[in-house]
Amino acid sequence: MHIKYFLISFLFFSIFTYSLHAQTISVESPDKNIKVEISVVKGNAYYQVYQQKEEFIGQSPLGVLSSAGDFTKGLKIVGSKKNKIQESYQLNRSKVGKVNYKANEVNCILTNTGNDTINVIFRVTNTDVTFSYLIPKSKKNNENCTIEKEITGFKLPSKSTTFITPQAPPLSGWEKTKPSYEEEYTREEPIGTKSQYGLGFTFPALFHLENKGWMLISETGINGNYVGTRLSDASTDGIYTVTFPQEGENNHDGPITATSSLPMQTSWKTITLGKTLKPIVESTASTDVVKPLIKTSKIFDAGRASWSWIVWQDESCNYNDQKTFIDLASDMKCEFILIDALWDVNIGKEKMAELVNYAKSKNVGVLLWYNSNGNWNTAPQTPKNRMNTSEARRSEMKWLQEIGVKGLKIDFFGGDKQATMKLYHNILVDAAEFGLNINFHGATLPRGWERMYPNYMTSEAVLASENLVFQQAFSDKYPSTATIYPFTRNAVASMDFGPVFLNKRLHRESNKGTIRKTTDAFEMATAVVFFSAVQHWGLTPENLKEKPSYLFDYLKAVPTVWDETVFIDGYPGKYCVIARRKNTKWYVAAINGEDKPKNISVNLPMLKGKNVSVINDGEGQESKFSTKKLDNASFNLELSANGGTVLFMP
Repeated sequence: MHIKYFLISFLFFSIFTYSLHAQTISVESPDKNIKVEISVVKGNAYYQVYQQKEEFIGQSPLGVLSSAGDFTKGLKIVGSKKNKIQESYQLNRSKVGKVNYKANEVNCILTNTGNDTINVIFRVTNTDVTFSYLIPKSKKNNENCTIEKEITGFKLPSKSTTFITPQAPPLSGWEKTKPSYEEEYTREEPIGTKSQYGLGFTFPALFHLENKGWMLISETGINGNYVGTRLSDASTDGIYTVTFPQEGENNHDGPITATSSLPMQTSWKTITLGKTLKPIVESTASTDVVKPLIKTSKIFDAGRASWSWIVWQDESCNYNDQKTFIDLASDMKCEFILIDALWDVNIGKEKMAELVNYAKSKNVGVLLWYNSNGNWNTAPQTPKNRMNTSEARRSEMKWLQEIGVKGLKIDFFGGDKQATMKLYHNILVDAAEFGLNINFHGATLPRGWERMYPNYMTSEAVLASENLVFQQAFSDKYPSTATIYPFTRNAVASMDFGPVFLNKRLHRESNKGTIRKTTDAFEMATAVVFFSAVQHWGLTPENLKEKPSYLFDYLKAVPTVWDETVFIDGYPGKYCVIARRKNTKWYVAAINGEDKPKNISVNLPMLKGKNVSVINDGEGQESKFSTKKLDNASFNLELSANGGTVLFMP
């Protein structure tokens, strides 16, 4: 009996002691396939993520260091609230048109040794885990709060490999315009591999978890309320940690910390996971957890644009060449022409008003380029010093509205500090008032902006098509690179790559410039594979005389925004097949990223029994056109080396 009572007493003491040192709360996805466990062990907060009982993220740290309290240690869970989220919302400038968002939420309430409170909010859908920190008001803290850092981490399985881009040093690159999310992706490097510059990696970050599946980690929900964060290099035990901006970003303008009035909520970190890449391509996590910020009756149109600069370069920014490209836009039934840098010097405001009127007579809207600059880089292109302050910006936008300009491309931001995030927000808010749509270049990753702002269209934030013109090496690797983007950068937001080239050499003169390595059918496919609400074509006027008319008939009709997106097949760096629907019409596009022919059997139930048009590879770079009825859902794609195919409903 004495031994029995001893054992009972010991067991009770052990359970009581454990309860003081370890607490766990869990939340599951609606279909119960994904489970998140939030725990506090010896005062430190952690979370773990499981998919079908397999560990996708191991024990990873949670917490922030702030002026309202140190929430990185000495923590305990004092309560939790669970909630079911169910919401339907519309998108009109995205890869889908309607979202039925269903998630299970848990709000974990933690206190530190000073009795300060923080909430850690997790939401779990059938494909995504999103989480954010909320610091509430209290009697002790009821005004502003500054967050100095996050210790948020992501512990990946040891044999995971990466498709991620390195963070660039501040004030580096051409005319000190970096960082700008324009670096090359790794290609299945082990997670322990150090980043190119030793500064970690930018979002989104794609991980191949060997035989377990795939995971995409990103960030959303920033409107000037927070800094843009990134991932550190992985530690020896495979943990990537959230990192704040570097001091030198934006030429040392503004602190690297984040400050807001209480209650203060951080950005949302998003984790999309699955056995295949399908959840990643189709995810809406970046818009699910944000809300529209602007109410307006104005309509902001998406569409396609002609663009002289990409092939004809700076010299084309003159009145006559832009008139030629307005005619090209009209012939191609494009909604817009983009007139790039130096228009203010080479054309001037008075003649620009004439061009806008001429474009209007052709049913073409004008988009104009601006330098974002105050003093954060040395890029000389003008117009500059017009977008960086409220007074200058609103004066310029008033004039733009008066002459009938439809939108702006604003370039060279160079950082993720809160001051810069506020600039993005302020530009979007002011532009919405003046009826202007917005495209950001040399810029940060858009974080939920397609839903937050009615006039936000697209951003670069990727190594884009200008590099096809600048570097033969990029052109050589482009077919493979193009098959990485749909699973990474373009999976989370609109991406202004600037696709669809038909020149054999990317120069105004046919015997100069870099040599294009892709087939014409590949180029047609990128109009669907790449999603951007405003899509800037790399077409030139001579293309319409040199190439078959069916290519242009297709481009005249292909949408730039979609009601549905479906992943069909693919592997980053090798090939990609995506189906997209607008209204009742489906487009299925495939690109081959390898320098060898590829036959792929795909299942296309959306086209079963339908009459379709097909553009696929012909001789050399040329294409061929056919029409057929698909009697069954199975279809064999025959792709040339660096080739492509498009199937679409006429």
